[in-house]
Amino acid sequence: MEFDWNNPPFELDSSLSQREVEESFEDPFAVRLLPDSRRFAVQARFFNLGMSASGTGVFSVYRTNGKQVRVIHARQFQPEERFFYQRKLDQTLA
Repeated sequence: MEFDWNNPPFELDSSLSQREVEESFEDPFAVRLLPDSRRFAVQARFFNLGMSASGTGVFSVYRTNGKQVRVIHARQFQPEERFFYQRKLDQTLA
């Protein structure tokens, strides 16, 4: 997967690195969602919830053309997102 990091539309805070964001997309248990909101669907934006290799949960909003991923925003999991990710992981492994 190739990432487009040219002029990112946001700044990563000190709690996340670019590498951790990329690793969260490589997580085999990552949850990728197409939002049901018309606002996001019209602009073809997607959500990714995945873990980095160091175990950091990363929530990302991104768009893709099928070849490149352009991350629009990324941050660490909120408690509800960690719960959702863990529940999906448990369902997959059950």
